[in-house]
Amino acid sequence: MQWYIDVLKKYTVFDGRARRKEYWMFVLFNVIASIILSILDRILGLDFGGKGTSSGWLSTIYSLAVLLPSIAVAIRRMHDTDRSGWWILINLIPCVGFIWFIVLAAGEGTAGQNQYGPDPKAAERFGGPGQAGPAEPGYPTV
Repeated sequence: MQWYIDVLKKYTVFDGRARRKEYWMFVLFNVIASIILSILDRILGLDFGGKGTSSGWLSTIYSLAVLLPSIAVAIRRMHDTDRSGWWILINLIPCVGFIWFIVLAAGEGTAGQNQYGPDPKAAERFGGPGQAGPAEPGYPTV
């Protein structure tokens, strides 16, 4: 849940980098919230009434509310893989675009600093506070 809230706090932050965990946890909680709101729309009679329509007032308002954070975290995810944020437009290609974007978003981010900013995973990669890194004196190397 922390990752979801962190993305919402960066509502329109399009610069910087987002690690895989941040992006995919946001997507997971976003999908869960959308499903719950669609069910509530149906139960409360707030759906738009079309046969097979799963959207209603609650899910539409939620979708509009998280539109900008969704775009922002996707752009930051592309930045982490050292790609321009414009790569999110690949989703517009029918059929293969969505799959291609999933492959790009699932890829490992660039280790170390890239043109879009510092590595958000640097503490884990190179030993953060309380972790013994290979370059720290006084710790045996294996």
